[in-house]
Amino acid sequence: MANAHWLALTTVSGIGGVTARKLIERFGDIESIFEAPPGELIEVPRVTEAMAAQILAAPIEQLESELLSLNDEGIDLLTWDDARFPTLLRPLPDAPMVLFMRGMLKRTDDNAVAIVGTREPTGSAVEVAQSIGRELAARGLTIVSGLALGIDTAGHRGALETGRTIAVVGSGIRHIHPRENIELAEQIVGGGAILSELHPNTPPKGQNLMARDRIISGLSRAVVVVEAGEKSGSLDTASKAIKQGRLVYAVPGSAGTDQLLASGALRIDPAAIDFDQLAAELNQPPTDAPATPQQSSFW
Repeated sequence: MANAHWLALTTVSGIGGVTARKLIERFGDIESIFEAPPGELIEVPRVTEAMAAQILAAPIEQLESELLSLNDEGIDLLTWDDARFPTLLRPLPDAPMVLFMRGMLKRTDDNAVAIVGTREPTGSAVEVAQSIGRELAARGLTIVSGLALGIDTAGHRGALETGRTIAVVGSGIRHIHPRENIELAEQIVGGGAILSELHPNTPPKGQNLMARDRIISGLSRAVVVVEAGEKSGSLDTASKAIKQGRLVYAVPGSAGTDQLLASGALRIDPAAIDFDQLAAELNQPPTDAPATPQQSSFW
């Protein structure tokens, strides 16, 4: 029933990855947290009496039944205890405790690169994103993106032509957003996976769309920003990537990507991409720490 305990912990207000790790360190495993006396729970930093009460009142049997129903729908739950939980994501301080999944992850998905950008791209940017997705997937890299319209969609579609792709959504898996990409989502399930840290019934919200950026970058060895405005959400993904020790690449020609390049991002020239060399660079493991000085921060 351990998965039900993990799911229960995600419902406790105020408990995120940092506090969850402290609880695991203190009590040894997820189930023991729910068997601990309240006095011992509140000895863990950041755990309040209200949190302890929520933990001890968790409806474990009800959550176990819910997980069985989700499994019948083809929705799986990955936790930190699961060997399938993404290797690059697990050690990050703000890694989600659980991931709901449709489709399947493979160990080769640890060799992943994110392709992100504007929802309203130019035609040439769509071609570049699709080409990068197609060529890198053909060389064994899994393409990660957020299933948004525009550059995300192009990256996913390119990857599906030759390999695998993962979509990280900012809603529950039962509420695919945007609706225009429902068919694409089903294709991704057949050639990769759809992931969400949110309960499957969660509707899309702006704050959740921003929060999933850390998962997109966390799953990846590098982030490629193809086209972006000055306030594009993809710049947030790039910022999170740097903090996670990932490389950031940018295609010149838009306000956001030019800003990234001026701040130290690596340049990708669409007219002269050596995909073999690029794939070799991206297959290097991330540093798991803030990146090299020339890419230490964009702001």
